[in-house]
Amino acid sequence: MTDITQILCPHCDAINRVPKARLGEAPRCGACKSALFTGKPVALSEDRFRRHLRLSGIPLLVDFWASWCGPCRTMAPAFEAAAAALEPRMRLVKVSTEEAPALAGELEIRSIPTLALFAGGREIARQAGAMPAGRIVAWAEATAP
Repeated sequence: MTDITQILCPHCDAINRVPKARLGEAPRCGACKSALFTGKPVALSEDRFRRHLRLSGIPLLVDFWASWCGPCRTMAPAFEAAAAALEPRMRLVKVSTEEAPALAGELEIRSIPTLALFAGGREIARQAGAMPAGRIVAWAEATAP
């Protein structure tokens, strides 16, 4: 197992190679100089999601949501709190099913909010329904590789 992992910048999507032992040391993007981890979920379009899924060296925890969904809006602060707790072990991202309906269909997102955990470019776990931050963190930690 290598001690270097690929981290995509949440700002410019540049690929950064970071020693795993230094992930917790506030690494910055080599291209745009922004922080690679902000403690907040990253909103991704379908194209950006596919890039992160394909190239990320850390698991992606994805919140599939929609602006009209009450439970989605209720869970948003909990998902943000979970991002602060789970980074840099995984990247938390939000994908709007309204803005990426083809992706939602392809991934068979049937209800929202839905959390899906991806590692190595494939889905490894899924959980539907709103959850508080503590449950999001516990679920993600229990299912992450």
